[in-house]
Amino acid sequence: MTKLSVNINKIATIRNARGGNMPDVEKAARDCEAFGAEGITVHPRPDERHIRYSDVRIIRPGVKTEFNIEGNPIRSFTDLVLDVVPDQVTLVPDAHDAITSNQGWDTLANKDFLQDLCGRFKEKGIRVSIFIDPDPAMAEGAKACGCDRVELYTASYAELFPKDPQEAVRPFLETALKVRELGLGLNAGHDLNLENLGFFIKTIPWVQEVSIGHAIICDALYMGLERTIRAYLAEIKKNN
Repeated sequence: MTKLSVNINKIATIRNARGGNMPDVEKAARDCEAFGAEGITVHPRPDERHIRYSDVRIIRPGVKTEFNIEGNPIRSFTDLVLDVVPDQVTLVPDAHDAITSNQGWDTLANKDFLQDLCGRFKEKGIRVSIFIDPDPAMAEGAKACGCDRVELYTASYAELFPKDPQEAVRPFLETALKVRELGLGLNAGHDLNLENLGFFIKTIPWVQEVSIGHAIICDALYMGLERTIRAYLAEIKKNN
């Protein structure tokens, strides 16, 4: 069964817009788990415009499911991950000024860099996932880097889905088949929501984890956080 990891970045964005500690991101992480989330994801960026490095250290001890830290492995990020020791680290090549993640790794051009990182994180017992575009060659490159999983960057799927679901998912299925052939684990994330999630995991049922944040918080404005998380879990169960 595909697991749902809730990205709580947007909760921190709301807090930071006003100052203080409302909403409380540590409590939000605990509540998400209580409502059924099977993991908590955070994506700290250097400018700390949402999740702060200090948040990561505060949240970590209270996570009882699975803690996933994603981000660009600059020195400060790498040091944070090695210090906090999450269950999983997801390596994302986002620029410091990126509004949100906008591409996967070129695992061939960055092999030496990624291979070194994979080795360092795995020595600490941290599962390593590499964020890639839907391209079998990038999956093969990720395997050579020594990671445990890849995460498919699903923005292009979400964009095309309303017009042509089959064409939208085609390159992802092709890459997912290669990932499975290589013996790697498979995650997916970015712009997945209640409209497109079910078709994706029904087509690729061996996806082990989806990481969703923005859509969950948007839906929660109308449905409430608990009802929203349970709706996403139901969508996964129905299609897996």
